[in-house]
Amino acid sequence: MQGNVNELLNQKTWAVIGVSNNKTKYGYKVYDQLKKLGYSVFAINPGLESIDGDPCYPSLTALPKKPDAVSVVVPPKITEQVVKECNDLGISKVWMQPGSESNNAIQDGKEHGITVIHHECVLIHTRNKSV
Repeated sequence: MQGNVNELLNQKTWAVIGVSNNKTKYGYKVYDQLKKLGYSVFAINPGLESIDGDPCYPSLTALPKKPDAVSVVVPPKITEQVVKECNDLGISKVWMQPGSESNNAIQDGKEHGITVIHHECVLIHTRNKSV
């Protein structure tokens, strides 16, 4: 599991699905932490136009470029849809924040060759990291 964590954290361009403009929510915290560490980060939430002055996109397909990795901070049923979208777009690295994972999403990702991190928190693994 740790090797996969490092593999994902070595990716430079991320999309965070489930970004929130509420600074107490994990969707905001993950997005903010990755940006502060110097990653290129796309915010995804169909209900927001922008976050911290940056554009917020409605979906992965709406992004101007394909991210190297995706962090998912949404309910499990939505995560299942995200994994399917990642597979369709050729995105091969997905990090499911605790609470966002489902057995179906994990299994579907693995069956399609997607590296899936689950039951691990991006915030914990990046708190002492520099890019």
